[in-house]
Amino acid sequence: MPIVALESTVISHGLPFPDNEQAALRLEDLVRTEGAEPRTIGLIAGSVIVGLNEGQIHRLATAKEVKKVSLRDLPVVAANGMDGATTVAATMHLAHRAGIRVFATGGIGGVHRSVGTNQTWDVSTDLEALARYPMVVVCAGAKAILDLVATREVLETRGVTVVGYQTDEMPAFYSITSGLSVDVRCDTPEEVAMLARSKDELGLSQALLVTVPPPAQVAIPASEIEPAIEVAITEAKSNSLRSAEVTPFLLKRLGKITGGRSLATNISLLEKNARVAAQIAVAMATTTDR
Repeated sequence: MPIVALESTVISHGLPFPDNEQAALRLEDLVRTEGAEPRTIGLIAGSVIVGLNEGQIHRLATAKEVKKVSLRDLPVVAANGMDGATTVAATMHLAHRAGIRVFATGGIGGVHRSVGTNQTWDVSTDLEALARYPMVVVCAGAKAILDLVATREVLETRGVTVVGYQTDEMPAFYSITSGLSVDVRCDTPEEVAMLARSKDELGLSQALLVTVPPPAQVAIPASEIEPAIEVAITEAKSNSLRSAEVTPFLLKRLGKITGGRSLATNISLLEKNARVAAQIAVAMATTTDR
């Protein structure tokens, strides 16, 4: 059965209520519409749930003490019976463990921008997960709040093949273009499925990162979103936030600075990615059957 994994951090830390709950349920519906089965992943009272039900999604969307869970946090949250929303890295681990091949998200984490002369090298665990788990990960590129050039370099160093889905250029989350090239272009789900099959046959352990441009009608040009990002990053610096707190803060501030425009783009690209991921999952199931 074609299955698509979905993360839960976007529910608890990425979108405000009620947009978060509505978006989570909408993503699942879109996956089903394309012929695949959704599995939203999270932790409820310390138990890993691969396929949250509506009540559990509502709980993660409304509860105040939901932990943002990356790989290092999984045993802590599980052992202490806490609720947890999984990041890209944690979702990949749990999905791979459950035998799921395809994962749809908004944007991956990466190398954070420097916001001070003494800042240490801050790199998301997402990049390590992409180098570790042989999944197909569908996203809109790395989040635009990151250092995209450095993130692209790390992906190359880790041996992660970056696919441009119907594009020759890696998108920049809110924006269609980033100025960064992809490794290969695929125009159909079947092309991605064949590429994934070849990667598996070669015994490569890295993920296949499929980057999908946001819908043109809601995309925000880099020249328009960049000033807002710089303002938000400056505020994050003044608040002395820890690395795990930076991304949720920046996304929330961008939503306010852009008058909700960035939020609308975020939701639209999530929906598009879910559709594309489901189509790829169906194509992969068909390719396997052959």
